[in-house]
Amino acid sequence: MADAVTRRQVFSGSPYERPFAYCRAVRTGDTITVAGTAPIEADGSSTPGDADAQADRCFALIFKAIEDLGGRGADIVRTRMFITDPADAEAVGAAHGRWLAIARPAATMVVVSALLRPEWKVEIEADAIVGGESECSG
Repeated sequence: MADAVTRRQVFSGSPYERPFAYCRAVRTGDTITVAGTAPIEADGSSTPGDADAQADRCFALIFKAIEDLGGRGADIVRTRMFITDPADAEAVGAAHGRWLAIARPAATMVVVSALLRPEWKVEIEADAIVGGESECSG
């Protein structure tokens, strides 16, 4: 008989979590999957400012969710960044570089026609594997 895998969830307080029936992140075994994370403030409002400020807010929420589930930023192995304007690629990429310089995960950035709120310029997903050793070539 296989061992049962424990599933843990964390919630960020996003106004969409309850009505859309999702959580910010789920940990099963050593894997943490963080849902699409938009620039939402604690009061439910959108983070003001440019794509750089909004990306920083997304990464802060992502790192907190991973830490709440026993991981750390260095455990991140994959990110997906969704931006609404190709002109924001440099700013969002720079934020990614600030937050993930140690982890250097596999990363994708795509331009989409819109996000849920028109003022959002970026939304980010992340996956982490807790407890792995990091080795980078290149």
